[in-house]
Amino acid sequence: MGDNSINRFTKVIVEAARDVAYESADHICPWGAKRDNSRNRLFNRKLYKLFQTCSKQLTVLDIGCSGGGFVKDCIDDGCLAIGLEGSSYSKLRKRAEWATIPEFLFTCDITGDFEVLKETSEGLTRVYFDVVTAWEVIEHIAESKLSKVIENVRKHLKPSGLWILSVSPNEEVVDGFKLHLTVRPKTWWIEKFSQAGFEHLGEHVQYFNTQFVRGPKYNAPGSFHLVLSLDKNQAPPVPKEGSMKRIIDLWSGSRPQRLIKRVLS
Repeated sequence: MGDNSINRFTKVIVEAARDVAYESADHICPWGAKRDNSRNRLFNRKLYKLFQTCSKQLTVLDIGCSGGGFVKDCIDDGCLAIGLEGSSYSKLRKRAEWATIPEFLFTCDITGDFEVLKETSEGLTRVYFDVVTAWEVIEHIAESKLSKVIENVRKHLKPSGLWILSVSPNEEVVDGFKLHLTVRPKTWWIEKFSQAGFEHLGEHVQYFNTQFVRGPKYNAPGSFHLVLSLDKNQAPPVPKEGSMKRIIDLWSGSRPQRLIKRVLS
């Protein structure tokens, strides 16, 4: 990966209609925003293998980034990665990676207009991403605002890019605040994204083989995963993997593996 026009020293800014999701329960009653800092190196490795034919630096946009752990790992691995978070809780307290990579983490209400821009010799230009991720985020958006979020992702995603999500179909109420505003089954979400021009790539979900940043193995019981593409013919092909690699993926992070690790530690 070596696009000289985009690197760790590139000046990136986010222009947003609303810099914080002030009306969101996740800002008023920050739950995940003050606890989560999710990351999974196994997901990153599989992601880079999936995009191994990419001749330029991989670009990643994580919406709902919370503590920014996943973004930090991507940057450390040589990607240009940007995180957007609707709550200002972590930013104000310099929590987690907001203390280490503040130039790559931004507060932003993703249900309003926003643009991720980089400085070039010609001025500010939009950044287009190979990968957009949303870990346990989309269900926090009211149905009436989903179209705007989808539009924002579409305008920042390369034609060959992927939108990778973990989605909870469960209700979540904390201190009287309903945090999950769109609680729908997987089939509903697939149809919703299909109506907006995104196709779900089941083979790509199988390729990640339970290794995501969030999911049933990783602090999100009952959730499911979607890998979305605007043009499946331009999407990166799924690499072939041997049986042993797939067995290791299934074992890593599993309940028996975690139990043995606790016993031996």
